[in-house]
Amino acid sequence: MDFEKLTVKKELQGIEVQFDEPLANYTNTCTGGPADILALPASIQEVKRVIDWTNQKNVPLTVIGNASNLIVKNGGIRGMVMILTKLDRIKLLANQIIAQSGALLIDVAQKASEASLSGMEPLSGIPGSVGGAVFMNAGAYGGEIAQVVKSVEVITRQGELKTYRGNELRFGYRHSRLQDEDEIVLQATFSLKAGNQEEIINAMREYSFLRASKQPLEYPSCGSVFKRPVGHYTGKLIHDAGLQGFQIGGAQVSKKHAGFIVNVDHATATDYMDVIHHIQRTIKEKFDVELETEVRIIGED
Repeated sequence: MDFEKLTVKKELQGIEVQFDEPLANYTNTCTGGPADILALPASIQEVKRVIDWTNQKNVPLTVIGNASNLIVKNGGIRGMVMILTKLDRIKLLANQIIAQSGALLIDVAQKASEASLSGMEPLSGIPGSVGGAVFMNAGAYGGEIAQVVKSVEVITRQGELKTYRGNELRFGYRHSRLQDEDEIVLQATFSLKAGNQEEIINAMREYSFLRASKQPLEYPSCGSVFKRPVGHYTGKLIHDAGLQGFQIGGAQVSKKHAGFIVNVDHATATDYMDVIHHIQRTIKEKFDVELETEVRIIGED
């Protein structure tokens, strides 16, 4: 799409705006083509201004959090891309933590441990933001974000502000109602329990150790690629199919954990997609199991 850059900057004055920005600079896979316009709002008011502007100008809007569980295709994204990582404030209020959508889960967990509050420990190693975690009900080691969310403030695509209680979010396995209604997380309130600080810190260290020992953190990746199919473990299926180490271009099925695809040599989004499709075909042929992607795949070819 063609935009008059000076006009856009004037109309969105005060908000960081970039043009034709490679999204590979922001994704954990280090892949992804350019965004026509990239906005990085630093407040809820700025988020609303961006949404209002896209509605007034009839410009498509794509919202990205920490981009830890995301593949952006090589053709990039048309229209406006809004990245929320600058909304990262975290506030402690009695036994609750209020965190903006761009805050990292590890930072929320750290804040909780400093206040001797328990509940975030299993989530502390997830390399994502609050917004993405709520949107997809992120989880690890038996814990899910649904277990600690008290309420969530969102903004709709029409610019309307809303608040949901935790039980209104219809959380499921890697799912929330926000996916169905395409609403944008602004901040979340987590309800935690008083605990023993030493035990909380030790638990966080244990989860960090487990993650480092089992996951290929030494390479760029998009995290866990597939949802867990009922009655199976995805990594075991891929391993048993002989696909561990399988590689197309620079994208490789991790030799450390078969549920991950890592960027070992300047992989492109197409390399990732080709590996994903090969895994899905192979697992269907060998075990008659359909693998559904957990990673979000967006953009143009």
